[in-house]
Amino acid sequence: MEFKEIEAKTILSRCGIPGIDYVINPYIGCRFGCTYCYASFMGRFVGKTVNEWGQYVYAKINAPELLRKEIKKLANNGSGKEIFLSSVTDPYQALEVRYTLTRQCLEVLADLPYEGTVSILTKSPLVLRDMDILKKIKHVTVGMTVTSTDDGISRYFEKFAPKVTDRFNTLEELNKNGIRTYAFIGPLLPHFVVQTAELEKIFQRLSEVGTKYLFVEHLNLSTYIRSRLLLEMKGADKKIIETFYTSQKKQYRKELDEIIRKLIKKYDMQLLLDMVIFHKEFQRENES
Repeated sequence: MEFKEIEAKTILSRCGIPGIDYVINPYIGCRFGCTYCYASFMGRFVGKTVNEWGQYVYAKINAPELLRKEIKKLANNGSGKEIFLSSVTDPYQALEVRYTLTRQCLEVLADLPYEGTVSILTKSPLVLRDMDILKKIKHVTVGMTVTSTDDGISRYFEKFAPKVTDRFNTLEELNKNGIRTYAFIGPLLPHFVVQTAELEKIFQRLSEVGTKYLFVEHLNLSTYIRSRLLLEMKGADKKIIETFYTSQKKQYRKELDEIIRKLIKKYDMQLLLDMVIFHKEFQRENES
C-alpha cells in the first residue's frame, strides 16, 4: 500500500450527479478497492492504472481548511444546495481513523451557517463515530452501499471493505438516533434475476433496520471495470462470466427492474430518482 499526504488546491467541487451540487473527496484513492468500482479511473490523475485501485490512498491534509474558506463563498449560505461526501472515494475508509479529514469537514459544515443538505455515502460503520456532529447538521442523510446480505458474497468483490452485516447494523443505529438514511444497492449482482430470493433478502433486511429510501444501480461493465472484474474472476465458471455479460442486455435489465419495483411495493420503500440506474443510459440522459 502507498499512503501519501498531499495538499489540494480546492476541495468543494461542482458535481454532475443529478440532485447533487457539490462534492467533497477528502482522499484520492480508496483502500476498500472494490472490484466493480467505477472510481478506479481516478488513478490516471495520479499516474496509477485501474488495476492498482485499492493500492494507494492520498490524504488531502488541508481539506478542512480549504472547505472553511470555500463554503463561505456559497450564496445564501448554501440554501437549496446539496454537498456529497464522497463521489470517488469512501470518506470513512481506514485512513480516516488517523487523519479525521471527513470528521473535520463535517465540523466545518456544522459550525458555519450552512443551510443546505449534507449527503454521505459509505461502506463503513466508522460513520457512527461522528454521530455527535451529524446531529448538529441541519439537513443530513447517510447512505450505506449494500450488494448482498451475505458477507461471503460481499467479500468476494469488496475484499477490504467492512462486512455487509456491519453496514446493516450501522443503518439501524443511525435510524435509532434519528438520522435520515438511505441504501445504495449497487451494483446489482447478475445472479439476482434467477435468485430473486437473494435480492429480496436485501429488501427484507433494510426494512428490518428501518431504511426506506433506495438508490438502485445495474452493474456497470465499462471496459476498464470489466477488465478488473475478469482479472478477479480468473478461473471462475464460464457460466458465471456469461451471466455478467448478460447483465448488460436490455431484456435482462427489464426483468430485473420489474423484480425491483415489486419488492419496493411489497416492503413499502421509495426508489429515489424513480428509476433503476444503468450507467450508460443514465449518463446519456443527463448529458442531453
